[in-house]
Amino acid sequence: MAKTNNTEDSKSSGAGGSLEDSGMYVFMDEVEPETISPIVEWILYENYVVPVKKKELLLMICSEGGDLASAFALIDVMNSSAIPIKTVGLGQIASCGLLIFMSGERGRRVLTPNTSILSHQFSWANEGKAHELFATIREYELTQKRMLELYRRCTDLNDAQIKEYLLPAQDRWLDADEALKLGICDTISYPNQQPQAKKARAK
Repeated sequence: MAKTNNTEDSKSSGAGGSLEDSGMYVFMDEVEPETISPIVEWILYENYVVPVKKKELLLMICSEGGDLASAFALIDVMNSSAIPIKTVGLGQIASCGLLIFMSGERGRRVLTPNTSILSHQFSWANEGKAHELFATIREYELTQKRMLELYRRCTDLNDAQIKEYLLPAQDRWLDADEALKLGICDTISYPNQQPQAKKARAK
């Protein structure tokens, strides 16, 4: 089920309020417009409605991925937030779920030790007449460009390294230590503990 946002229902969820009221959002779902919309609204609410701004927003992610356009919509909102967004990956962050995780504030992207990470090229099914398919190639090219720019910005790897280590022809599964070395995350720890590993860089 998609998680609810800080609407009137979530605002009245007990005397202590909801997790969103405390600046935390737990996303454990596929990436789709209807599941991403509440997160976008939460970030906008915290930035533009709440009178006293929080020092940090915490987005915890366990997702097998899904719709790439929805992921980029959220990523753009995250990048525009005046409040730093800490991301915590746990369980599994795969495909565009990984892209969302990587887009957290640099220095505040945490993987729990047992997280599985999947990085791969995007897939896209389309059909139509020949001229329609040729026209669609332009969007394929733009999407590939967006992907590489995001990986460069989030990892500091160059295009050749990204294609070798993170976007090869086959799926690339990583553990937390490998993700740390490639710059996907900044630290490895449990959410309520001090980091267990210092950042390392791929050679």
